[in-house]
Amino acid sequence: MTGLQRPHRRVAIAGLGPIGLKVAAALDRGIDGLTLAAVAVGDPAKPRPELDRLARRPPILPLAELAAAADIVIECAPAAVLRDIVAPFVERGKTAVVLSAGALLEQWDLVETARASGGQIVVPTGALIGLDAVTAAAEGTIRSVRMVTRKPVKGLLGAPYVVANAIDLEGLRQPRKIFEGTAREGARGFPANVNVAAALSLAGFGPDRTTLEIWADPGLDRNLHSIEVDADSARFSMSIANVPSENPKTGRITALSVIACLRKLNAPLRVGT
Repeated sequence: MTGLQRPHRRVAIAGLGPIGLKVAAALDRGIDGLTLAAVAVGDPAKPRPELDRLARRPPILPLAELAAAADIVIECAPAAVLRDIVAPFVERGKTAVVLSAGALLEQWDLVETARASGGQIVVPTGALIGLDAVTAAAEGTIRSVRMVTRKPVKGLLGAPYVVANAIDLEGLRQPRKIFEGTAREGARGFPANVNVAAALSLAGFGPDRTTLEIWADPGLDRNLHSIEVDADSARFSMSIANVPSENPKTGRITALSVIACLRKLNAPLRVGT
């Protein structure tokens, strides 16, 4: 007896940094029901030998043309172009996989557009852990969610909050707490660093009640995230130490999380909420 044919969907990737390239390679190797249909990059004229190594080289298209070429877009680009990537897809009732969760907090109308059009915005677990548990706890009552992020100094250099407050990290010799506030405030001040906190807040307690600390630690070579949740159903804590990718602001596990998310889309068995 043969199974029913699962729907086949075309995938576009916006941004070919460390995350986008790994996801492109995984799609090229094969993910059930999905095909890499197109990519968009910041500089289309730049040589892309990494694409030539794929078995099926996708076309490079402008952002404005991706929605006509694909059913799903994976946003792996700077947060500043989030709207240009996501809006054309959700307006057409399509799916956008968003990694810049912090920028999404400031452009919530995209979620309302998806609701009205039948589209969907998917925020993968990314570099975090335990979002399923937080989502489940949110079906009851959550009393508090606290996250502490500790990063190597080079992963925090140039963050808007660091620049605006003239925080000198270059000569740091000891761990230093450089931020304490809400997940929303953290996402504004560190748009390339704490998308994990934004994702955590969206999972359950909201961006204005989820609290966040950010530490710069010159002794670290990994990004450390610790979470404590107090709810009526459970009290739990979680921690993860992520190896940075070629981009020190992003963990290697982020790309793997996107690939795992894509595999779930057509999987006959789906584990997790």
